[in-house]
Amino acid sequence: MVGDNEKVVRGFFEAVSERRLEDLPQFMAHDVVDHNKIIHGEADEPGAAFEGLRQQLAAFDPLTIRVEEVISDGERVVARLTQRGVNGGAHPRMPEPTGRSFENEAIWVLRVRDGKISEIRAVSDRLGLFLQLGWEWPQTD
Repeated sequence: MVGDNEKVVRGFFEAVSERRLEDLPQFMAHDVVDHNKIIHGEADEPGAAFEGLRQQLAAFDPLTIRVEEVISDGERVVARLTQRGVNGGAHPRMPEPTGRSFENEAIWVLRVRDGKISEIRAVSDRLGLFLQLGWEWPQTD
């Protein structure tokens, strides 16, 4: 039986895959905190996830997310995903678009409170993403 929190998470990924940004407030709290650092430097503050997702969708068109597996326990929902996309657009913290496609796996851990996602943490195969897109690995000081 699919629980309410799992339905929220599945609906969220469906809205992202269908590029329905206007529907995200149905699934995400206005002060959601996204701890996921997709490249590096994203704001880790309440509500910044909305802009972060908008930037991701601008950089990757199409971008689809297929939910492979969901495990939930109370407020916590874990989703194993397959992400596919084409790097055709600009993003403030990414290299120039390459027009190349990618497919990788990701694990998202979400907290759902009062029927909305309030916190996001995620890990994905970034090395595979960089290799498929032809990006250089970022250098840190």
